Amino acid sequence: MDQKGYRRESFQSSTSDEDILEIGGASLDFSMADDDPPLDREMGGFSSYNGGGMNGTSSMMDFLEEPLPGVGTYEDFNTIDWVREKSRDRDRHREITSRSKESTWALIHSVSDAFSGWLLMLLIGLLAGSLAGLIDISAHWMTDLKEGVCLADFWFNHEHCCWKSTTTFTDRDKCPEWMSWSQLILGHGEGAFAYILNYFMYVVWALLFSLLAVLLVKGFAPYACGSGIPEIKTILSGFIIRGYLGKWTLIIKTITLVLAVSSGLSLGKEGPLVHVACCCGNILCHLFTKYRKNEAKRREVLSAAAAAGVSVAFGAPIGGVLFSLEEVSYYFPLKTLWRSFFAALVAAFTLRSINPFGNSRLVLFYVEFHMPWHLLELVPFILLGIFGGLWGAFFIRSNIAWCRRRKTTKLGKYPVLEVFVVTALTALLAFPNEYTRMSTSELISELFNDCGILDSSKLCEYVNDFNSTKGDDLPDRAAGPGVYTAMWQLALALLMKVFITIFTFGMKVPSGLFIPSMAVGAIAGRLLGVAVEQLAYYHHDWAIFSGWCSQGADCITPGLYAMVGAAACLGGVTRMTVSLVVIMFELTGGLEYIVPLMAAAMTSKWVADAIGREGIYDAHIRLNGYPFLEAKEEFSHKTLAMDVMRPRRSDPPLTVITQDSMTVEDVESIINDTTYSGYPVVVSRESQRLVGFVLRRDLIISIDNARKKQDGIVSTSIIYFTDHSPPLPPSSPSMLKLRSILDLSPFTVTDQTPMEIVVDIFRKLGLRQCLVTHNGKLLGIITKKDVLKHIAQMANQDPDSILFN
Repeated sequence: MDQKGYRRESFQSSTSDEDILEIGGASLDFSMADDDPPLDREMGGFSSYNGGGMNGTSSMMDFLEEPLPGVGTYEDFNTIDWVREKSRDRDRHREITSRSKESTWALIHSVSDAFSGWLLMLLIGLLAGSLAGLIDISAHWMTDLKEGVCLADFWFNHEHCCWKSTTTFTDRDKCPEWMSWSQLILGHGEGAFAYILNYFMYVVWALLFSLLAVLLVKGFAPYACGSGIPEIKTILSGFIIRGYLGKWTLIIKTITLVLAVSSGLSLGKEGPLVHVACCCGNILCHLFTKYRKNEAKRREVLSAAAAAGVSVAFGAPIGGVLFSLEEVSYYFPLKTLWRSFFAALVAAFTLRSINPFGNSRLVLFYVEFHMPWHLLELVPFILLGIFGGLWGAFFIRSNIAWCRRRKTTKLGKYPVLEVFVVTALTALLAFPNEYTRMSTSELISELFNDCGILDSSKLCEYVNDFNSTKGDDLPDRAAGPGVYTAMWQLALALLMKVFITIFTFGMKVPSGLFIPSMAVGAIAGRLLGVAVEQLAYYHHDWAIFSGWCSQGADCITPGLYAMVGAAACLGGVTRMTVSLVVIMFELTGGLEYIVPLMAAAMTSKWVADAIGREGIYDAHIRLNGYPFLEAKEEFSHKTLAMDVMRPRRSDPPLTVITQDSMTVEDVESIINDTTYSGYPVVVSRESQRLVGFVLRRDLIISIDNARKKQDGIVSTSIIYFTDHSPPLPPSSPSMLKLRSILDLSPFTVTDQTPMEIVVDIFRKLGLRQCLVTHNGKLLGIITKKDVLKHIAQMANQDPDSILFN
């Protein structure tokens, strides 16, 4: 039996869900041999739900009374059965509850089972927070390594190196302990040759970091590339991608994320941190049987882990919970909300304890603004929202077009060369401009900053009139030459970031989109903020300024404009709203700026949605052909189940198995001749009355096991799925009872059911297939893939794009 789809040895090594973790070298190939998506479900040890049981003599045995190895696990690129998984968990919980009244030990087991979820959240928060702290510290040090080294202690970054220095506050970045590469090699840091040497070392380090990252990803964990959020959304909707949340992916993603961020590429670590946290959650699930053996329960844990990932990425625990709810989760019960909150809290507390930036803050760009905003400022805030929406729509279209080109041309065959070219171009363009040379997080921090008396940044080089200074509040002042220099440098940085990010996101290195999007918006916001500030300074007698911005007052905060612009651009790309506003408000610590943020976020979403409905993550899901059924979209077409079901009129009849008249050889022949993942069981071919549904994987394992362990099972043995064996002559070979692998309650609809109801059923129940009947007789089958193809067809898209590849 070496034919396609029936290899006995393929299931012998399958021990448990461990297989789902460890295939780190798998390639991203989702192509299916047949038009039917996989349908196998978790069946082992579930006789109470099926109504099956042990009922026979020594020659007629049901070998699935005890769960077999391989029964109850999912194959790669399969969709889980949410209804089955939830039902299994309810059965498990009922059994534990009933046993808890019998003995003290059973009561202790019941309590520990109830507590295990909270313990798991604690462990996820601790691990995710620790890894985030490690990534932050390492990335900060390696980013500074491109420009120089600390002689006293080489493991210190530039800022930490200068902490012990005796230099003045204005020269704090020029401490003798920190030496640039030209100072180290040539002995001086001035002159053209020193500049060229520093330039050369910057490019060399950037290329070294990025090439090391792409080679590690390519060689050890192909799934460690990209952001990870589109795949996590797909996994949380019930899809299995083995190895995507495994330990090799976690190790390589953690290492290469540091390298990719340090290389200076236009990417962030925030999206990949969600992937890292979900890897932590998936691996830690194996410590608890409740989560190890139930895919639906595991997805609740992964939703909470995603919240912990955003919590440590932005220092925003509440924003993390809302992000998980709004953006990535498919099934989010109230219990998961509480546990997500706890995991995000623990993760944020752990990161705060590590204190990676040495300033008691969870992120590099935490700021506090002191001046209130005025109602008239909503106009420039809404303009920033429009800019964010336009840029988001432009970026999504451009990036998807480039990624599609990468997938369909020879470009995709040379990931190392692509990373080399993009890194070289980024480094060559970035070094001459101090705003692109610094890390993107530092750039955002500088743009968010509200200028104070001691600030030495060029953005704060205003013409000072100290007679009008009152305490710490500086009035609006005329821009000095440093501000004008910073403005054109920021304009060049904006152009570079806008275009280089299109080619960077999607390369074979870990790459997040949050930080580059925020950087684009923060630059645009700061430019607009300074423009409005100067307008108010020179024309304070205009009607729009006269009522609230008198001469000598501090009324415009350019840093606030940068923050609003960052929120607008991030919203335009991801289409987040509530979670985005909360994340940005947690970053700034100011409740009074929620209205500007809400105005910008909603405007950017409206503008971007008017141009294209999909956010960047949904667009990448569609590009990759993942089987993701979007819950937010409405299906409004007037089609019926009979229009979508298969077989169609021109197709051969539906392949079925009869309940008590087919031999082992007949069933094996069906398995070998087809690649379907499940088969309806009917009373007889003539009547076509539906009995249940049986899965290909379970049939293969059961027959193989029976041949090995049960005497008398041969090719002519009858397989029956009924409670009692059919009457046969005494000389007949032993029969094989497989009732316990039969699903006696498959979901069915009639052929006249409207497709909008069918689509709703698939979305809300998480079905993988439903059977279509007419007057009680089986007509056909609708799978999740059929539904996705039909939706694509109705939207005038290519239905063959739903191929999981």
